[in-house]
Amino acid sequence: MTAAETPGSPPRPTAAANLATTLRERILEGRYACGQSLCEEHLAAEFGLSRHTVRTALAALAAERLVHSAPYKGVEVTKLDDAEIRAMQDLRCALESEAVRILNTRHPQGWPEKVRAPVLAEIERLRALEARDQESWRLLETAHASVHQAIIDAAASPRISEAARSLESEVRLLLAGAHEHYDAAGLADDHEDYLRLLEREGPAAVRAHLDALTAHLLSPNLPHPAN
Repeated sequence: MTAAETPGSPPRPTAAANLATTLRERILEGRYACGQSLCEEHLAAEFGLSRHTVRTALAALAAERLVHSAPYKGVEVTKLDDAEIRAMQDLRCALESEAVRILNTRHPQGWPEKVRAPVLAEIERLRALEARDQESWRLLETAHASVHQAIIDAAASPRISEAARSLESEVRLLLAGAHEHYDAAGLADDHEDYLRLLEREGPAAVRAHLDALTAHLLSPNLPHPAN
């Protein structure tokens, strides 16, 4: 134990974990383009770390599906093709639809305030970011994803929540690909409307909501979606 550590304190992040955090944010901010090669040797030189440490960090990002090994090319930043976008949205829909089905079965007369409050709190956080800085897309993407995670968490199903959280980086990458085509204005209002639809229409509202984003990602010239 070092002098700076105290009994019971959480362990400090390793050099590899810190590097993974830095690289993750660069990817999600668009500083590394989709399909860009990430060279172990160059990263090791840039950050003053061993290639083993860089390899460990890249392995962590590969587990999050933010990068992948490409034959004869090394490690590349993931570029979501049409099939992967559809697959990701189908998986998101399955998880969120089941959470909403549970909620509507449990609360057939409408979600009580204690259920709605955490979701509304995330929507208000998104609204505050919209008002403060619509150009902070990294923060907006995180807040946007948190609204959907709060909806899933409201079902109080730990396994569904855990499965949804495992997709966090991929979802942010997906949303990062959407923001180039529309601004953030109205995103919080759209999700407040979505919350009301979930209580009334259940899983069908989830499918419609996510399908709107899928269509937009596959055809960027469409009017911007509510998702």
